[in-house]
Amino acid sequence: MTYTLTTPLYYVNDKPHLGSAYTTLACDALARFQRLKGEQVLFITGCDEHGQKIQRTAEAAGLSPQAHCDGVSAQYRALWDRWQISNDRLIRTTDGRHRQIVEQFFARVEASGDILEGRQQGWYCVACEEFKDDPHEAQDPECPIHRKPLEWRDEVNLFFRLSRYQQQIEDLIARPGFIQPASRRNEVENFVKQGLRDFSISRVNLPWGIPVPGHEGHTFYVWFDALLGYITALLEDGDAADLETALSRGWPASVHVIGKDILRFHAVYWPAMLLSAGLPLPAKVFGHGFLTREGQKMGKSLGNVLDPETLLERCGRDAVRWYLLRDIPFGEDGDFQQQRFSDLVNNDLANTIGNLLNRTSSMARRWFDECVPPVTAAKRLDHVLAQAASTARFSALAALEQLDFRTAAEAALQLAISANGFLNDQAPWSQMKQEGTREQVADDLYAVLEAARIVALLMAPLLPDLSGRMLAQLGQPIPDSGVTATGSSDWLQHLEWGGLAEGMALPEPSPVMARLELEEPL
Repeated sequence: MTYTLTTPLYYVNDKPHLGSAYTTLACDALARFQRLKGEQVLFITGCDEHGQKIQRTAEAAGLSPQAHCDGVSAQYRALWDRWQISNDRLIRTTDGRHRQIVEQFFARVEASGDILEGRQQGWYCVACEEFKDDPHEAQDPECPIHRKPLEWRDEVNLFFRLSRYQQQIEDLIARPGFIQPASRRNEVENFVKQGLRDFSISRVNLPWGIPVPGHEGHTFYVWFDALLGYITALLEDGDAADLETALSRGWPASVHVIGKDILRFHAVYWPAMLLSAGLPLPAKVFGHGFLTREGQKMGKSLGNVLDPETLLERCGRDAVRWYLLRDIPFGEDGDFQQQRFSDLVNNDLANTIGNLLNRTSSMARRWFDECVPPVTAAKRLDHVLAQAASTARFSALAALEQLDFRTAAEAALQLAISANGFLNDQAPWSQMKQEGTREQVADDLYAVLEAARIVALLMAPLLPDLSGRMLAQLGQPIPDSGVTATGSSDWLQHLEWGGLAEGMALPEPSPVMARLELEEPL
């Protein structure tokens, strides 16, 4: 079975922002973890490129909608390459094959009797591409998310018969694990309990979109079009645009990772559409929180937007990945604080983890012929660091299965803290000056180096660059967690205690993580 995971298909009204980078980095960690376990992974991201907002943004810039989409989607592709995101696919909803998949899917839904014509009246947010629940008599309502005036719409649309799937959707969202984290399920349950209403799937007089077959003048509503991008993305190079072929390449999805603001579309509308078309449902929908900066919502008007390009250039991949995955519980809202960011990176990565490896390797090389010291008792599973490594391994693996990146990161860090404490307690630099202690010093250094090896392996899904530098400094193979991974991995076996071979040459140590010095605001 293929493990298929998806980010949202990012709306290309503007260049990538930190929120989209955060989601994609988290999905990258999950994809790498699954590959390291030996799973066949299909990691999908992409761009949602239709709709009125895109058309208006392009017109304001003096561009055609296609030219605008080409430019912004190219920025996404370039940024993910620079971040070394290991996505297998990047789908664009302006792809010619996508139009054909949408048409084939719509034909199934229409054949199910779930397409109706009706009048749509209400207050509409162009930025959300969504009708809001404001009453008809509301005076000058605005979108609570975008803080922009809503537009009154009154037009004939095509509707999907969502109401027909009330009981099936209730049963689905009650299924343990379908909506995660659990706190998000209450929001969806409350929405569904109010009674599902048929929703509009088309717009009229909107040229920038996919025309609805057999319904002249109608264009598919951006959500009906975009959600199907997850299926179009399954097609391989050379595949014809055939729905059944796409489904055979990796459907159903194992998890859709999305922002909490689009949870309703993925946990209610999308499953109902799939039920109508007679297709399998995704296993899980994970809605994560939003990021603020120093306690404030980020926005252009406030001048406090964090540009992922700037973060990459000034701080590097490891630092940003560590802070976002280690400090913010994935699924909850988080606040980016520059001082805490700098402190965590320096304390955790440069000092606790980097310094542990550097000083232990230096001592081993100095006293044991530039090699891993000989080992006697330190390979035993009852060794204090062997037990700490076992605890860390169990905690990290269980957490990663649940997209709990924070706990996984803390497990690796706690093992490094334990190894530092052990090293300081044993004080090999003092013991080495005494008679008859060489064997004990060798055992102690071996245990710390072995703990550092397991720390590096546990970091592989989260910080592949730093993990690779640590393993290289220990003379160890670097596991492949990227798109070239073959699906056969011995990473789990390498996490067992005692894998470091005594007598193996240790490369000359160099700092694996530079300290982060941020003198000016990011």
